[in-house]
Amino acid sequence: MNTHSVEAASSSSDIFSSTFLIGSVGAPFVIGLAVGYFAKKMLRTALFLGGATIVLLFVAEHYDVIDITDEKLQHAASAAAEAAKSSGGFLVERLTSITSKGASGVGGFFVGLKLG
Repeated sequence: MNTHSVEAASSSSDIFSSTFLIGSVGAPFVIGLAVGYFAKKMLRTALFLGGATIVLLFVAEHYDVIDITDEKLQHAASAAAEAAKSSGGFLVERLTSITSKGASGVGGFFVGLKLG
């Protein structure tokens, strides 16, 4: 009569069951992998567009269209670096909350960064 409740209790506490591993390790790893891959691709795209913008500013300065000071350029670059740093920290913090330990989501994130 009570065999279903005993089996359900033992299968939910079995850390080697496929249901537990896919839900607690596999899915968060894949989510972290996708987020890390996307984050690296977007960072590369942002760096490309930022570099193109700086080159256009230098060309405009060369032809006396605008005047750029080094301090303003360095301030803009440091502000962009801080924004990228805070968004990366936000992503890692959010991935740690997917599972109880957060190791598989964050591990997937760093693997995605490496692959991207």
